[in-house]
Amino acid sequence: MQEALRFFQTYELWIYLLLGLVGLFYLRKFLMAWNELKGAIFGLERESAQGRLNQAAAMLVLILSLMLAEFILTSFVLPSFPAAFPLFTPTVNLLATPTVTLEAAEPAQAGLGAPTSPESSSLLEEAALEAGSCIAGQINISSPQNGSEVRGIVEVRGSANIPNFGFYKLEMRRTDEQNWLTILAGNQPQSEGVLGAWNTVLLPPAVYQLRLVVVDSQGIASPPCEIQIRVAPNDETPRP
Repeated sequence: MQEALRFFQTYELWIYLLLGLVGLFYLRKFLMAWNELKGAIFGLERESAQGRLNQAAAMLVLILSLMLAEFILTSFVLPSFPAAFPLFTPTVNLLATPTVTLEAAEPAQAGLGAPTSPESSSLLEEAALEAGSCIAGQINISSPQNGSEVRGIVEVRGSANIPNFGFYKLEMRRTDEQNWLTILAGNQPQSEGVLGAWNTVLLPPAVYQLRLVVVDSQGIASPPCEIQIRVAPNDETPRP
């Protein structure tokens, strides 16, 4: 299944070209059959021309359907289907991030009960220093800012624009968790634009790690850009 999905992405241009050539061939047959049908006098001639017209029309509809399916697959299905890419799941080397120390993970526990505590705010700032490095204009998250506090629907802005760009994905996890969860992805490069919307409404209040992973057209992931932010309770107004 993964190989099939990667095939449709890799040879997208050639698939469109082949379908276009076949479509032109049957469009020509359709126009010829249409002219024959208009000029036919006898019943057998009309039936024969009508049959060729119907056959050409059916093939044109099929070709258009295949083009539409290819467009939907490469533009919408592939970016939201992690299994289509071998590097979409965390790996030891390519998607490795700087190790978060125990001191950085502890503020997540402290922040649950007292989000407005000065001590928890200080610990959150210390944890933010452990965030992964980013490359401005290529792989970076500009909003929300590292160490900030958010709630509700969060618009994530930044850059995902590397040579031979393939796709990007945003992942999250709590500081006391091991596995990353993909929350959204895209197949269009961004330069200080909107990467997507992150829904934090159902997340328990805690300190979270958010990272941006950018993969090139060969399936090779660049070192991710990682930040730490605090998700506030739903009924709490986030601090500036």
